Amino acid sequence: MNYQENLNKLNLKLPEAKAPVGNYVATKISGKMLFVSGQISMNEKGELIKGKIGKDLDVESGYDAAKRCGLSIISQIMKACNNDLRKIKSCVKLTGFVNSTDDFKDQPKVINGASDLIANVFGDAGMHTRAAVSVNSLPLGVAVEIDAIFELN
Repeated sequence: MNYQENLNKLNLKLPEAKAPVGNYVATKISGKMLFVSGQISMNEKGELIKGKIGKDLDVESGYDAAKRCGLSIISQIMKACNNDLRKIKSCVKLTGFVNSTDDFKDQPKVINGASDLIANVFGDAGMHTRAAVSVNSLPLGVAVEIDAIFELN
């Protein structure tokens, strides 16, 4: 399966792979594993998608924010793999953090935004394990943050 072709067929435009703003790296390869640091929710203009799901944003908006995190994950993968998605064997795991109200219970529906995207781009190789966790706050007040682990060929 050609993942780059899938990106084109799905008419997906990847954002710029942002450099870290702290004392860490955006990606790290260890053996055949590629670790992608947490990607925060930003819209097409590069503006932060902020707010609490269940108060400021609904599930659909959270889903879209998670999808944007997924696009940033793919951008980081492209950068780490010298723009060659053929180096990806599979997505192993996504961990999604949802800035939500205390009584919010639909974190999985929010993180589905990233999971659906990864599965659509990578097909069977995109099927992954996952955690969808509610948190009281996230950096810069963003709605969603997601990190990822991929296996390389």
